[in-house]
Amino acid sequence: MKLFQRAQRSLFGEILDWMLTPLLLLVPVSIGVTWLVAQGIANAPFDRALEANIQILARLVDVENGRIQFVLPQPAREILGGDDVDRVYYQLLDGHGTLLSGEREIPFPGTDDPPTPGVVYLSNGQIHGKAVRIASLWLAGTTPDAPPTLLQVAETREKQSVLATEIIKGVLLPQFAILPLAVLLIWLALVRGIKPLSVVEARIRERRPGDLSPLDESSVPLEVVPLVLSVNDLLNKLNDSIGTQKRFLADAAHQLKTPLAGLRMQADLAQREGANANELKQSLKQIGRASVRATHTVNQLLSLARAEGSGANIGRGRQPCDLARLTIEVVREAVPRAIDKRIDLGYEGAEPGAPGVAFEGNPTLLKELVRNLLDNAINYTPSTPERTGVITARVLADPFGRIVVLQVEDNGPGIAESERELVFQPFYRVLGNEADGSGLGLPIVLEIARQHFATVRLEDAHPGQQPPGTLVSLRFDANESERRADRSRA
Repeated sequence: MKLFQRAQRSLFGEILDWMLTPLLLLVPVSIGVTWLVAQGIANAPFDRALEANIQILARLVDVENGRIQFVLPQPAREILGGDDVDRVYYQLLDGHGTLLSGEREIPFPGTDDPPTPGVVYLSNGQIHGKAVRIASLWLAGTTPDAPPTLLQVAETREKQSVLATEIIKGVLLPQFAILPLAVLLIWLALVRGIKPLSVVEARIRERRPGDLSPLDESSVPLEVVPLVLSVNDLLNKLNDSIGTQKRFLADAAHQLKTPLAGLRMQADLAQREGANANELKQSLKQIGRASVRATHTVNQLLSLARAEGSGANIGRGRQPCDLARLTIEVVREAVPRAIDKRIDLGYEGAEPGAPGVAFEGNPTLLKELVRNLLDNAINYTPSTPERTGVITARVLADPFGRIVVLQVEDNGPGIAESERELVFQPFYRVLGNEADGSGLGLPIVLEIARQHFATVRLEDAHPGQQPPGTLVSLRFDANESERRADRSRA
């Protein structure tokens, strides 16, 4: 039952409906109960008077010489005469049902139980179309073996009905007067009760657009704290998202500045007077190299932004991923580039579909992770006729512990131990290295690994040798990934 219909749900209206609907439904119940109670209260004094009257009349019934004698004195006649409102009837029947005195129309008591002499029985009936209250009393017969004599007194119920009506009016009228007051008090209490929500709303409206600090949950009622905590969580995520966007724009502007400046300088050189064909060709070559570098930087920035943005949706878009199959696909894509640099690129380890190589993850991001590891290895691994560069991608699985390890190993110059933490910072590049790169490959790897709850480790591929090479190991724990993903979805 909706007392207040609205196009949009209202918390105030919902609570008011649930409070007023039971209250209004109780009104007819209260009326019914009051009517029953009033009838009982009104019947009680009249029933006692009726019992007293029949007891008085019973004393006037006597047996002489085997015959029933019933003489009404004047006071008894006045009692049976009734008053201006109600009439009183009486009836005396012998054991055979013969009318000895009184009104023949009084109905016989309808009871299946054998009568008990001396006990007054009360019942309802009708005489001449009017409702009456009947008192019945069984008296001893003319002889010990004779059936009992029946004495009945009936009285109309006008005064009883008037009394019951007065009782109902006296009880219900104050209730109808109190009901609007109760509704008003409920309304005011509800307005006062939801006022803290208005206070929270006012605080949010008063905030400046850039203010994403958490709301104070200590100043709101206990029931509103979960809502405030959810809003604070949303503000934190929004703050992180805005920070990521700002960082992305700053990084993009910073990283694109150098190749764009190079493009502009080479274009100016190509347009200068007196430039010969060789100089023009060299400028165009530099322009092409700068454009490739700019394109690579933009792609890496977009990959990093996509990886960081996916962190807000951990647990969504996940599906069973066969890491061996994904790694082999990326290795095949990288083969042409490795051939151009005369690098021996290969894969070894678990086969696709082998036990333990699959876990819940994002296949697009995982392929991006493997792609960046291979790009880094190809960029920083030199290959000469005297010493061929070798890069190996490897997937190892423990199906019992549900652990999957991805390794990319090369025989390049390696990474000094003091710089192994720094290379995961965006745009950091090892000094003395001439290879083209944006410094974003390993940060992208770290971000995607974090979203899959994996650990990343850098170490020498060939300790004690020169060059030592680099071994990048990522350890994926399928059990931990499922647990954290379930908590994130919850």
